[in-house]
Amino acid sequence: MELGMIGLGKMGANMAQRLVRGGHRVVGFDPNPDARSRVEAFGAESAASLEELVGKLPAPRTVWMMVPAGDITGGTVDALAKLLAPGDTIVDGGNSNYKDTLDRAKSVAGKGLHYADCGTSGGVWGLAEGYSMMVGGDAAVVDRLRPLFETLAPGKDLGWGHVGPVGSGHFTKMVHNGIEYGLMQAYAEGFSILGHKTDFGLDLHQIAEIWRHGSVVRSWLLDLTADALGKNPTMDGIAPFVPDSGEGRWTVAEAIDLDVPAPVITQSLIERLRSRDSDSFADKLLSAMRNEFGGHAMKKE
Repeated sequence: MELGMIGLGKMGANMAQRLVRGGHRVVGFDPNPDARSRVEAFGAESAASLEELVGKLPAPRTVWMMVPAGDITGGTVDALAKLLAPGDTIVDGGNSNYKDTLDRAKSVAGKGLHYADCGTSGGVWGLAEGYSMMVGGDAAVVDRLRPLFETLAPGKDLGWGHVGPVGSGHFTKMVHNGIEYGLMQAYAEGFSILGHKTDFGLDLHQIAEIWRHGSVVRSWLLDLTADALGKNPTMDGIAPFVPDSGEGRWTVAEAIDLDVPAPVITQSLIERLRSRDSDSFADKLLSAMRNEFGGHAMKKE
C-alpha cells in the first residue's frame, strides 16, 4: 500500500521504517527537515508540506498522523480536510482523547472523508518487536487498511484488532495506559520496600531477574524494570519527578463518569502528581495541625 505519514518523531519514523521494510510506499511529512532526511535514509520519500504530501499520493489516499494530542492534531485534521478528496482516509495513530476523535470524525465525514483511530503501543521497541494497535472505525475502512496493520503488528494476526466504531481505538488505548500506571506504581512500590530493608542487603536487579522467569508477576514491563535496575541500581541522578501524558487522567475521569471504582489507577495518578510537589503546602499544614492539637514537634527547614 501507499500512505502518507505525518509526524516523523521517534515513533512515527520507526513506524514508517517498519512499513517500508514491509514493502509499502511511505511519503513522510514533518516540519523538521532533519526528520525528513532521516526517513529518506531508509527508503521513504518525503514532502516539505501537507500539500506536497497529498499531491504525491494516489487516490484513494491514506494519511496516517503521529502527532501530539490536542491542538496540533486538530489543526492537522482541519488542514487535511481542505486538501483531501471524498473517499480518502485519515488515521490518527496518536494518543488523542476519544471524545475529540468522535468530533473530528464527524467533522470530516461531511466532506466524504473516512476516519480511523489507532491506539498505538510499543514505544521505542516497536520497530523491532512490532506495535500493539487498537483500531476504531468503519469495518470496511479498517479492512482496506489491514495490510498496514499486519505489517506494523508483532504478527499478521497478533497484537492488533478492530475493536469497534470510531473512537473505540483511542478509548481502549486510554484504558490501556491507565492500567499501565497501576502496574508501574506496583512495581515501583514493591522494589522500594525491598530496597528499604537494608539489613538484608538485597540486590534489586537480581530479584527482578529472578521474577522475570516463572513468576506470577513476570511481564515485559518487569523486563524493562530489570534492565533499568541493571544500569542504575540506586537510581542515582534521577529526580523523583514523574510526568503523565494525560491518558491516566482521562481514564480516571471516565471511571467516575461510568460509576466504575478504579482505586489503583486513581491512586497511581495521584502519586505522579504528588511527585512534582517538592515544596508541599499540604504536608507543612499537616505538620502544623499535629503541633496544634498534640504539641508534636515540627521539623524546621
